Amino acid sequence: MNWKRLLGKTGDSGGPRAQLTPELRARIQSSFDEAARDEENFPSTIDPRIYHVKLIRDHLGDLRGKRVLDVGCGKGRFARVFREQEPEAEIWGLDISEEMLRFVPEGIHTRSGSMTELPFEDGFFDGAYATESLEHAVEIEKAVGEICRVVKSGGRIAIIDKNAAQWGKLKTPEWEKWFGRKELERLLARDCRRVSSRFISYWEDVEPDGLFLAWLAEK
Repeated sequence: MNWKRLLGKTGDSGGPRAQLTPELRARIQSSFDEAARDEENFPSTIDPRIYHVKLIRDHLGDLRGKRVLDVGCGKGRFARVFREQEPEAEIWGLDISEEMLRFVPEGIHTRSGSMTELPFEDGFFDGAYATESLEHAVEIEKAVGEICRVVKSGGRIAIIDKNAAQWGKLKTPEWEKWFGRKELERLLARDCRRVSSRFISYWEDVEPDGLFLAWLAEK
């Protein structure tokens, strides 16, 4: 398979600029179907004390009676925590891999699909978040637009992913892309009235090393 042809030109610093062809989408789905069997590197749970959890909860606010989407949820490790913390919330998980979704616990709604074509109505959710998943969307601009589309006016969005300036620090699959701080701010600002970003670490008391960024928006 000629992956250079499928992926297209390389981005300035954060990985390839690509088109999500049927062939590439099948490759990504197959990769995550296989990864579902790897609990060590793709765990079903996450420590609820990490700063990612706190940041998302603080930004989304009180979730009681709210409908929230985990975009690219994998096995539902974040959705699981939020469901336990806020049982009155309606938590949804979206992932391209049905094998990953098999691990999502009961009480969380699941839907298989692509981040670039979210299978939900406009304004269906009160909030949405994506943790280290947007990097796999390939058509990033389209995926960000879709996340904004399914969140209602006044709703909030949180995206946590890797910094393009650190590209090459970790081994990545052929399609993965990391983001510049201003790049995602600009894309979110097309649909959101407030957008901010910050460097973060896994732990609140650990100084960020520049690898992770969080983008926070209000539609």
